[in-house]
Amino acid sequence: MDFTKEFSLEQQISLLEVFDNPRPERDYSIVHVCPEFTSVCPKTGQPDFASITIDYIADAKCLELKGLKLYYFTFRNQGIFYEAVINRILDDLVKACSPRSMVVTGDFNVRGGFSSIVTAEYKKS
Repeated sequence: MDFTKEFSLEQQISLLEVFDNPRPERDYSIVHVCPEFTSVCPKTGQPDFASITIDYIADAKCLELKGLKLYYFTFRNQGIFYEAVINRILDDLVKACSPRSMVVTGDFNVRGGFSSIVTAEYKKS
């Protein structure tokens, strides 16, 4: 797979895989941390580096990590603001696994004297 090109939304989402929750009757927290996330600032073209944390309570399906890693790779050459990328990740992951709840946090490295933390949350109604 060529990660030097941009991916369409459909291509990105198609990389996400799920598997059956081994204990769907129980609420338990699943936390995945990716300390090496990269995207590109759409204003400057400079790389943005972040640690992305996903904290969720699965319903019937859980996220598979290889697919999640490949999904993250698709952002490497994509110009996208911090706020947009975190909300996009949340939307895509909710669409993929329909969790009971999910919080996605991006802890972005210092650039221009500022560090930024963006958090988006979903709760099934």
